[in-house]
Amino acid sequence: MNNIKDKKIAIIGAGPGGLTLARLLQMDGFDVKVYERDNDKNARPKGATLDLHEESGLAALREAKLMDAFMANYRPGADRTRIIDQRGNIVFEDSDIQNREAFRPEIDRGPLQKILLNSLIKDTVIWDSHFETLTPSNGSWLIGFKNGTLAQAEIVIAADGANSKIRPYITPIKPFYSGISIVEGAIYSSATACPKMHALLNGGKIFAMGDEKSLIVSSKGDGSLVFYTGCHTPENWAKASGINFSDKNQVIDWFRNEFSEWDPMWLELFENASTAFIPRPQYCMPLDQHWETVSNLTMLGDAAHLMPPYAGEGVNMAMLDALELSQCFKKNHFNTPKEAIAAYEKQMLKRASETADITMQSTMALHSIDAISYMLNIMDPE
Repeated sequence: MNNIKDKKIAIIGAGPGGLTLARLLQMDGFDVKVYERDNDKNARPKGATLDLHEESGLAALREAKLMDAFMANYRPGADRTRIIDQRGNIVFEDSDIQNREAFRPEIDRGPLQKILLNSLIKDTVIWDSHFETLTPSNGSWLIGFKNGTLAQAEIVIAADGANSKIRPYITPIKPFYSGISIVEGAIYSSATACPKMHALLNGGKIFAMGDEKSLIVSSKGDGSLVFYTGCHTPENWAKASGINFSDKNQVIDWFRNEFSEWDPMWLELFENASTAFIPRPQYCMPLDQHWETVSNLTMLGDAAHLMPPYAGEGVNMAMLDALELSQCFKKNHFNTPKEAIAAYEKQMLKRASETADITMQSTMALHSIDAISYMLNIMDPE
């Protein structure tokens, strides 16, 4: 007999995966709290837009009965994509496709977070709860936070992202470096700050590739844009380079040098950046990872299967994890939480391995000599 419903569940991390899981469990009367290190929902800037996939992110929202709210908040046209070479020539735009089969709607992170937060019982999310310790206590867990508070739960789910502090309690397996480092920037009010790039972006996305490098630009609903370079670098490049990424001039000098074969038009992004740049070395979990199931502790999303962003699967995988874990918790044929967690982890790890393999292939292909051809084949295989 399934007794998981009688147990207190703590989710660490209020990203899309953690909030989706909380919603799905609360719909069936589970006792759930979400602990988030941010002081409040507006504590940090939201990154690029997210494209949700039918079989994963959208499937989870459908199960959570949140599709009406999603349809009222997604951004039609934000999935329009232009592929541009390093010289600035548009080699493809997806308006070229007469019949677009896949509906992969884009939504900004802020509105998605708001939809999920609004679906939860009041005070489900405990803000300013920066996880610090996890201590076994009579068959449950005592959770310690940096602000000195403690919480108790019988089941803990790590949804705390790429640098999960809970993952080491489950497995010592660490991610490997993908070979690619990203430099991220953002521009507010792009229509006035960088009008040429804003026009080229046209409310959608740009994939620029050449010389084994990438530059991806995404529009956001608030009138801003975010952009990411991708380059082959040593793992410790960001520190070893000596670049102060808060100093715009230093980053511009780096870009001029590193992207010397690219048209100067791309400099408009770097010259008008509104925030400090952020270097992000890209990691991926081993494709064959597995571990012994813990009876009352598991993880989802990047905490479980971190991978680079070059297949657009991160948020979709996290939300599908939430859907599948909630289904395992709700099934009556599991006698213990450990059986439910083991069943979830078995299918999650298999799926994550397949997706990580595809993602790593895509990561390498987008930073190869044939990147444009690879991307063209994906966008329009005919």
